[in-house]
Formats: sequence, structure tokens, C-alpha cells
Amino acid sequence: MAHSYYHALSSVRQWGGTADDFLPIHAWFDESKLISADFRHRALRHHAEGIFLAERLFGVTLTISTGRVVPVRLIAEQHMREDFGFIPSFVDWLKEIRPQPWMGRAQPIHRSLDPAYGKLSE
Repeated sequence: MAHSYYHALSSVRQWGGTADDFLPIHAWFDESKLISADFRHRALRHHAEGIFLAERLFGVTLTISTGRVVPVRLIAEQHMREDFGFIPSFVDWLKEIRPQPWMGRAQPIHRSLDPAYGKLSE
């Protein structure tokens, strides 16, 4: 598992600039280590949808210290490829989760909260 700093150095090798130019994006992907210290933290952001979320948070492009403009999506895709060798989808992660009974126990709270429930005939 690569540290965010090494992902940033890899970005420098590819696009120039400094590690500090890229570190916030790579650190954001790995920030989920706060929740889980093993590889499962990656399920939160390490997928195609996470790449688009990074683009929404950091902007479509990043202007690095040399003045070069780099698409954030390319930086994020680099991170995924370095971690996995490909870009997984969120569904790739979901299909590996073993459903447990508690996961599907939704409570029908609408009956107690919606005064109009059950009065459709009026």
C-alpha cells in the first residue's frame, strides 16, 4: 500500500511540479485510513465514482507550481492504477460485501410520521 507522498512523487515524475502540488488529492483518497487501517478503507473512495468526486472537490483541473494545468481525473486515475493496476467501479467493491441480516432491516417509520398515511381513501 503506497503512502500518499509516494503517489505525489509519481505525479511529479509524470507532470512535473512538486509533491506538494499533488499531495492534497492523493491524501484525500487515502484519508479513509482514519476509519480502517487496512486495505478496506479503499472501498470508500478508490473507484470510478470516487474519481469523479475528487474532480468535484478539487476542480476539473489543477494548476501546478510550474504553471502547467493537469486534469484532476488523470491524477486520480494514476492513484487507482498504482494501487490496483486498474480502475474498479463501486459495484466491484459492493459485490464483495457479504450481506448480513441487519443490513436490510429498514423500519417503516412513515406510518408513525406521516399523518396522511392510510388515509388515501379520503
